[in-house]
Amino acid sequence: MNQLIVKDLCKTYIVNKRQNNVLRNINLTVNEGEMVAVMGPSGSGKSTLLYTVSGMDSATAGKVNFFGKEIEALDPEEMSRLRLTEMGFIFQQMYMLKNLTIYDNIILPAYQANAGQKKKNRTQINERAKELMRKLGIMEVAENDITEVSGGQLQRACICRSLINRPKMVFADEPTGALNQQNSKEVMRELNRINGEGTTIMLVTHDSRVAAKSDRVLYLEDGNIKGEMQLGKFENESEIRNRERKLSGWLLEMGW
Repeated sequence: MNQLIVKDLCKTYIVNKRQNNVLRNINLTVNEGEMVAVMGPSGSGKSTLLYTVSGMDSATAGKVNFFGKEIEALDPEEMSRLRLTEMGFIFQQMYMLKNLTIYDNIILPAYQANAGQKKKNRTQINERAKELMRKLGIMEVAENDITEVSGGQLQRACICRSLINRPKMVFADEPTGALNQQNSKEVMRELNRINGEGTTIMLVTHDSRVAAKSDRVLYLEDGNIKGEMQLGKFENESEIRNRERKLSGWLLEMGW
């Protein structure tokens, strides 16, 4: 089975000649089609873990095998290509180019991935972008500037952009952190839907309502995985209160 496998991962920063061990011998596996949430107190290393396993930051020690590829063995160009074509990214801060429309921001990574390819490929990319935008309910803002849409619409556009190259896995860092409750619900509905269609997702969140919709929750503290909870696939909204209650009880046990 295709998976993300992390073995003995360490990340150390040197600050003022002092060693700061942000991640300490992390071992984890994320299976294909799984949705895993990472929780823990501020400063526990959640975002560092996400950036290190996705190759956005380099590990100090340990191994990361991304669906059969040892990422520490890749040179910068190969790593950049892997991130562009096999990984998708969603951040709390919705980074988009201000001089491009919503639609152009979404197709840009696919045009970059297919640079030098035939014109037919661009037609397919354009159709895929429109299909994603229709699915996420933002087709009507395709030609808008990024300042002319709501936060929820912009984050859904970021999801479209993360999926444009059909990635094996999406990494999301606080994807609902800047959104109100209603927009947060809509974004999670879309993440659950794309996960149900087979896209593997690893997300960092401080929101237990968001984490309750994942298959499994990892609790990180002081750079270590202190525990994990299996919730199983989120099927429908009727079970959300029970899942939230179960997760909240476990988080209290963890010291949340």
